[in-house]
Amino acid sequence: MKKVFALIEKESAKFTQLAFFEFLGDKSIDLIQRLCFAPCFALFVIRYGDSNKFVCLEEPTVNPIPHIVNKQTREEENHWIWVLKNLSGFSFNRFLNFTDTLKFNWSDQTVICRQIIYQLYRRTFQVNASYKLVAIEWIESIFNIFFLISAPVTQELKFLTNREYADFGNRHLLAENDDNVHSNETKEFIASMHLAEDIPKQACELVNKIFELFTALVYLQCVNA
Repeated sequence: MKKVFALIEKESAKFTQLAFFEFLGDKSIDLIQRLCFAPCFALFVIRYGDSNKFVCLEEPTVNPIPHIVNKQTREEENHWIWVLKNLSGFSFNRFLNFTDTLKFNWSDQTVICRQIIYQLYRRTFQVNASYKLVAIEWIESIFNIFFLISAPVTQELKFLTNREYADFGNRHLLAENDDNVHSNETKEFIASMHLAEDIPKQACELVNKIFELFTALVYLQCVNA
């Protein structure tokens, strides 16, 4: 697992250098324009919740790895509610009616978001729990990058509106870091895991594919901003 974690760390460092994050922190650009990625991100978070619930969850289990996967899944299952509250706070509700929202959900603007979810479904359905754990750890790493960089932006917005923005701000970041699955003991256990012979190669392929898709996703957000 150490080899897989090293790749996640390497790709995470590359991800933080993408132009999208420079755009997100550019105070010369209107705040709402910088947060225009939020609807696509929200779609991913909600569908990722379904992926955790219907694909990754393995209950009942007494095995340690599925147990960690289950704990992570349970701790994430209600975070999508914060996303909806944030979208309301960003004033996106006034732009689309229900029919137009459905069109947006399956538009070219969200095609990469959907591809990421479908890749997760395809690569984590009925597979070794270690492989599911790799997918979860990589997605969590990407989430943390988003939260670290979006938190100062939502703090700017909070100063103007006097409203909290949990999912894109400090509250969600603190919740991620406080999750039991991120304890030092759990991290050490995961890092010391020895994977079956064929899993590391497949896991690294998954890491690379998700990085490729998320890179395309944030590039699309810059183009459409």
